[in-house]
Amino acid sequence: MSPRAYRSAREIAAAVQAGDVAVTDILGQSAAALAEADQGPEPINAFLSVDINRSAGAELRPGPLTGVPVAVKDNIVTIDFPTTCGSRILEGYQSPFDATAVTRLRAAGAVVIGKTNLDEFGMGSSTEFSAYGPTRNPVDRSRVPGGSSGGSAAAVAAGVVPIALGSETGGSVRQPAAFCGVVGIKPTYGRVSRYGLVAYASSLDHIGVVGRTVDDAALGLQVVSGHDPRDSTSALREPPSLEGTGSLEGLVIGVPSEYFPDSLNPGIAANCRAALRLMEDRGAEIREVSLPSTRYAIPAYYIIAPAEASSNLSRYDGVRYGVRPPDVKGATELYERTRALFGPEVKRRIMLGTYALSAGYYDAYYGRAQRVRGLIVRDFDWVFASGVDLIFTPTAPTTAFRLGERLDDPFEMYLSDVFTVTANLAGIPALSLPIGRVDGLPVGGQLMGPRWSEPLLVNAARALERELASDPSFAAAPLVNQETGR
Repeated sequence: MSPRAYRSAREIAAAVQAGDVAVTDILGQSAAALAEADQGPEPINAFLSVDINRSAGAELRPGPLTGVPVAVKDNIVTIDFPTTCGSRILEGYQSPFDATAVTRLRAAGAVVIGKTNLDEFGMGSSTEFSAYGPTRNPVDRSRVPGGSSGGSAAAVAAGVVPIALGSETGGSVRQPAAFCGVVGIKPTYGRVSRYGLVAYASSLDHIGVVGRTVDDAALGLQVVSGHDPRDSTSALREPPSLEGTGSLEGLVIGVPSEYFPDSLNPGIAANCRAALRLMEDRGAEIREVSLPSTRYAIPAYYIIAPAEASSNLSRYDGVRYGVRPPDVKGATELYERTRALFGPEVKRRIMLGTYALSAGYYDAYYGRAQRVRGLIVRDFDWVFASGVDLIFTPTAPTTAFRLGERLDDPFEMYLSDVFTVTANLAGIPALSLPIGRVDGLPVGGQLMGPRWSEPLLVNAARALERELASDPSFAAAPLVNQETGR
C-alpha cells in the first residue's frame, strides 16, 4: 500500500504503528506535494521555514498522531524552527521553547515539518500582508487563500499535511479553511492553551486546527486541548472526547437572518440553503433566529483588537524583542529604526488601537466596544437558552477573491470577517466545513455552538460532511453560478 493511499491522519498513524508504512515514506509524500505546490511561476508559498529531511530523523512517540506530518503557523513558537510572525521585525528569531500546543502535538507522535506563512502578526484576511510574500490558494493560484492562517490552510489543501495549527483573532482559521475547501475549528476560549502563541489581541486570540476532513481537524483539536497552568486563561477542563460518527437527528439548528443579507453572494446562499435542506431531511429542525447585535460586530472588533494589539506589540522595541539595528544613538533612534520594520497593516492597526486607548477617547471607543461585545455574548446566550443546539451560517460573504483585489481597500478586506468575528467576541466554538463550490471555488458553511460544546459541534459537522459527500446535489454544487445562484 503506497503512502498516497492513506488519506487521513488517523489512517497514517495506524499504518505507521502497525509497521505497514515507514515514516520516511509518509514524509516523502509530503515533500513531493510541497515540491508540486511550489513549482512554476506562481508558487503557493505556504511555508516560511520547512525541513522535511530533518523531521524524518526525529524520535517517534506512540500516540494518536504517530508519524503524521503537521505544520504550525509561524506565530506559534517552536524550538527547532524560527518564529517570524511573517514580519521583518522578528526575522531569524529562534524561540528557546515550544508552545504548549506544539509540545502536545509532539507528545502525540506528530512530526512537525515546518512553519506556515501568515499575515504579519496575524493582522489580515488574505495572507498578502506577510513580509515574505503572499500565499496563493491551491484551488486557484490567482486567488488568496484567506487569512491570517492562509499558509496553514493552503498546506492542508495542497496535500502537504493532513493537519495544521493556525490561530485566529477574528476568523483566521475558519475563513481560510472556507476559501481553500478544507475544515477549520476554533475552540471555546480557554480550551487550548495560548502559551507560546505570539499575542495579537489577548482576549480574542485562539489556537485552532485546520484539517483535510472534520475527523482530521477534530483529532488535532483533541490532542492540543486541555488545561495549562502556564496560561492564566486556560480552563480547568479535561480535553473533550471528539470521537464518534455523528448524527443530525433531533438537533435544532438556528439560522440567524442577520447572516443572510440580500447582499450575500447568491451562489453562497444557494449552497447554504442546500445544506440546510439536507440537514432537515436527516432529522434536524431548522429554526429561524435573530442575533440583532451582529451588525455592530465588525466596528467593535476593529476597536478592541487594535487596542489590545497596540499594547501587545509595544514589546518589539529592539531591546526585549525585535531586530536591533547597529550603530544606534539612544533609545529614541533604536525604537524608530526597529519599529520601521513593521509592515503597513500592522502600523495601521497599532495607530488605530493607540488612538482608541488615548486619554479622552478610551470610554468613547474601547469602553463602548466592550459593551457591544457584551450584547453579542447576550444574543448568543439567549438563542442557545431558547433550545437551539447549534447555529448555521455561511463562513464568509464571498468566495476567495483575487490577489491584490482588496489591498487598497481596508474596509472591504475587513468585511471578509463579518460572519466569523462574532464567535471570537463571544468566545464560543465554531467550525467551518466545505458545503459546495461556486464557479469552481470552495464555499464554507459555519456551525457555532455554546461554550464547551465541541463534541456536539464536531459530531454534527461530521454527520453533515458525510451526508454532503453522498448527496447527488452536493456533487453538482460546483455548477452554482456566482451571480445568479442557479
